[in-house]
Amino acid sequence: MKSSYTWIIHNLQDLSFFAKTLADALLPGDVLLLEGDLGAGKTTFTQYLAKALGVAKNVNSPTFTIIKEYEGIYPLYHMDVYRLGEESEEDLGFDEYFFGDGITVVEWAHLIADQLPDEYIQINLFHTGVEGQRKIKLTVNGDRYDRVLEKVKTIENISD
Repeated sequence: MKSSYTWIIHNLQDLSFFAKTLADALLPGDVLLLEGDLGAGKTTFTQYLAKALGVAKNVNSPTFTIIKEYEGIYPLYHMDVYRLGEESEEDLGFDEYFFGDGITVVEWAHLIADQLPDEYIQINLFHTGVEGQRKIKLTVNGDRYDRVLEKVKTIENISD
């Protein structure tokens, strides 16, 4: 069953706080799908999430390598599947990550929809038209993620 919640964030500090709150609710094996406007902050969100998960290395977009692995509290698997395109039938072993011992973040996840697990957290980031402001919609699909939604729903007003 899908459930969702939406926030307006006003700056990068808000995005960092959102990522930290989310990171505190994650467990090994959790899968996050990132979608949204170009330049809306998918990679920046992942950088904040990585920091909250104790990753010391600089996190950047894995556009050319598709998958980058980082060590923190849990392993972090960061995927950017944009270059694969919607016609990709290639099996790149995503299941090893989706059902592994770390947290998996997939940017442009709709491009590999047929390879995604049935249960996931989807985060959509959109420009609102106001400078620096973004809309975040978090959708959980699967009972295992109800705990995550309950934790992040406590964020009522990220910034005043």
